[in-house]
Amino acid sequence: MSWNPSSWRDLPILQVPEYPDQAQVKDTEYRLAQKPPLVFAGEVQNLRSQLGKVANGEAFLLQGGDCAESFAEFSANNIRDSFKVFLQMAVVLTFGASMPIVKIGRMAGQFAKPRSSGTETVGGVELPSYRGDMVNGIEFDKESRIPDPTRLLQVYEQSASTLNLLRAFSRGGMADLHEVHKWTTDYITDTKQVERFEALASRIDDCLAFMDACGLNSSSTAAMAETDFFTSHEALLLNYEEAMTRQDTITEEKGWFTTSAHMVWIGDRTRQLDGAHVEYMSGINNPIGLKCGPSMDTDDLLRLIDKLNPDNIPGRLTLIARMGADIVTEKLPPLVKAVKEAGANVVWCSDPMHGNTVKASTGYKTRRVDDVMREVSGFFEVHDSFGTYPGGVHFEMTGQNVTECVGGLVEVTEARLGDRYHTHCDPRLNAAQSLELSFLIADLMKKRRDNQKKLAKAG
Repeated sequence: MSWNPSSWRDLPILQVPEYPDQAQVKDTEYRLAQKPPLVFAGEVQNLRSQLGKVANGEAFLLQGGDCAESFAEFSANNIRDSFKVFLQMAVVLTFGASMPIVKIGRMAGQFAKPRSSGTETVGGVELPSYRGDMVNGIEFDKESRIPDPTRLLQVYEQSASTLNLLRAFSRGGMADLHEVHKWTTDYITDTKQVERFEALASRIDDCLAFMDACGLNSSSTAAMAETDFFTSHEALLLNYEEAMTRQDTITEEKGWFTTSAHMVWIGDRTRQLDGAHVEYMSGINNPIGLKCGPSMDTDDLLRLIDKLNPDNIPGRLTLIARMGADIVTEKLPPLVKAVKEAGANVVWCSDPMHGNTVKASTGYKTRRVDDVMREVSGFFEVHDSFGTYPGGVHFEMTGQNVTECVGGLVEVTEARLGDRYHTHCDPRLNAAQSLELSFLIADLMKKRRDNQKKLAKAG
């Protein structure tokens, strides 16, 4: 079967809503297909090139953002604060890794979520599960839980507005290294992480003063005043992706791109080799991700790699491992070994969030910062044992002062989870916890770099 943007419709598909009005679905898809692209082929090619450097061990991937974006929490301030956290984490990682950081937000499109069950029951009442604002409403009533295809249009409009603001932030001065002291958010100003960050910022100031004396400053060097920032989401609703799939008319690269985001990924629940999601993703030219959970078999992974990246292009495919802190050093090694022996050019990225979700004694779904840290450390340990490259991390985080994950230097206890538990789906790291993790990863990268220097010197 030859690929086209709708060939996925002939294959089995999971995790999609059952819309009651198919005529309304078709009308919505038609209207989406007339909309301008959200991202452009040149931007996508730039990201693929940068991820190629990650695959070759020459850069590091920082990917993160909301578990599920919502219509209710949409505001310029929230986008700004999340962007600031990205800038903070990236500068910490740059110093630790001594290499470029590729920044990809789970933003401007991450509105749908797969669910383990199609229904949920509260007080003896059973209703369809909430699948993200892209599909239905979070309110627990019959009308809100009916899948509504017109929500796809609202997703498009909010994504366009978010992208517009992100482009302004990344190119309009906020990312200027001279503004590094302004990247902290108000509520974490007195934390140990910020003290460490301010010490780092002072070192940056010294470097900038020297460079300015040499004639290199924000006015003469764009890289000091601007940054590349890309967007991504799980490509769960393929009718949305199909409507946003276009052939490039500007660059010379032939083929199809989804213009809904720079990068899209396949979730652990929808990675069936003969399924619709793998079929769709195999035909687009965007960089794509593949979530690899503890049930992933090595043979299945190799077949998926062959299907999704048959030309073995560095930067085309990112494998996002989400195992769990207790089993990462058991489940990940066979996959890393098989991929290495196959000679596959991939980016290995750690998602230390999704395998570490627990229920607190207070009833809230949460994640423990210590578990997140342990999985990241285990991810590095596995790659160090095989001589492969731990190329990135994938977090669910926010710039808001939420209390959703337990632990961290600014300790969030189980008793405090209800103070500011705002997520529409899974718990997110707040800015302080995110910054803490960036220092952990920077230390791991620095240790790895120092060990490589010692080995090179000894050799």
